[in-house]
Amino acid sequence: MLDIKVVREETGRVKAQLAKRGRSYDEEVDRAVALDEQRRSLIKESETIKADQNRMSKRIPEMKKNGEDTTAAMAEMKLLSARAKELSGKLSEIEAGLRQVMLGIPCLPDDSVPEGKDSGDNVVVRTWGEPRQFDFPVQAHWDIGASLGIIDAPRAAKVTGARFNFMVGGGARLERAFLNFCLDQNGKAGFRELMCPFMANSATLTGTGQLPKFADQMFKIEDTDYYLISTGEIPATNFYNGEILDAEQLPIYVTTNTACFRSEAGAAGRDTRGLIRVHQFHKVEIVKFVLPENSMDELESLTRHAESLLQALGLPYRVVICCTGDMGANQAKQYDIEVWMPSYGRYVEISSCSNYVDYQARRAGIRFKREKGGKTELVHTLNGSSLPAERAVAAILENYQNADGTVTVPEVLRPYMGGMEVISE
Repeated sequence: MLDIKVVREETGRVKAQLAKRGRSYDEEVDRAVALDEQRRSLIKESETIKADQNRMSKRIPEMKKNGEDTTAAMAEMKLLSARAKELSGKLSEIEAGLRQVMLGIPCLPDDSVPEGKDSGDNVVVRTWGEPRQFDFPVQAHWDIGASLGIIDAPRAAKVTGARFNFMVGGGARLERAFLNFCLDQNGKAGFRELMCPFMANSATLTGTGQLPKFADQMFKIEDTDYYLISTGEIPATNFYNGEILDAEQLPIYVTTNTACFRSEAGAAGRDTRGLIRVHQFHKVEIVKFVLPENSMDELESLTRHAESLLQALGLPYRVVICCTGDMGANQAKQYDIEVWMPSYGRYVEISSCSNYVDYQARRAGIRFKREKGGKTELVHTLNGSSLPAERAVAAILENYQNADGTVTVPEVLRPYMGGMEVISE
């Protein structure tokens, strides 16, 4: 959520920055400014009434002591109390309306983010690795998985529905090995591991920005305030919800492996086959809580760390900086890491690494103090996929496939698979 003071005092700049996202938010900004003006007017009147009440509460006892008639004074006090109650109700209503409007206004893009309409305007920052040249017909990962019997979509559809999968035998071992590898590498890089709930309430989802904007992408538990999480970012970032940290504690790095659930409303096409766009998947997430002045440097190091996992796996990839029109609504700056998928003949997103600056922290109330007794400030939060298991497994199956239909296990994962070098079933 944006700082209402910035919206009020720099309205023109805020509108101009938001317009870079591909649509105008002038109506929302003007509505927020108008509600804020009403709010401040009500607060000013409330403070005046409170001062009058304090004055009368001191005067009435003196009048009684001096034998004066307090009828008029008591009547005035009654009117003041009634008005104070009325203002309190109006103020609560205005503040609720203002918060709702502010929750719908995206984060301001950082000045370093390139302008553009959609993913076609994203800018390639760097590439790593050379796509493998095959001397046999390349298979898609869903065909490889089905032939080896390590991915079973038909039985998952029978148990649950479309876009679910059973991972079987070597496929299950590969996914488990990959998750443990990521967690171990993250731990070596200083990320403390969390085991998080797979459900979160609406306040938590509002804190990280999934609600209200992305409600249609969430699975809600009927007759509860619980939602299945769509990313480990949600519980991990809200670990410090409503808390005040000491500056000496920062930066704080955490990592978590969670199941993730997404309705993928409106998704269609090739990506709905196989493991790329499914309703349930596992993902290792990395989250940072940092000092504001360090957050952009922390984004670079977070992205580099996610890249290091792909490098260790030997998977070719590229890094793109998302343009203003393709960047997530909550992010100030976002890098996407795209892995090479041979059957697609192109790079496919496998990780997003984002700096939310103080946007999430303001919603979630995550603050810090630089010194004891000092003023509170908002931390900056960052997160990145490190990495999603299903997409990584898909990339491994395609990039490491062999002519005989088997799949070579990347060397770094072999210790996690009991020394297995080839998946043949």
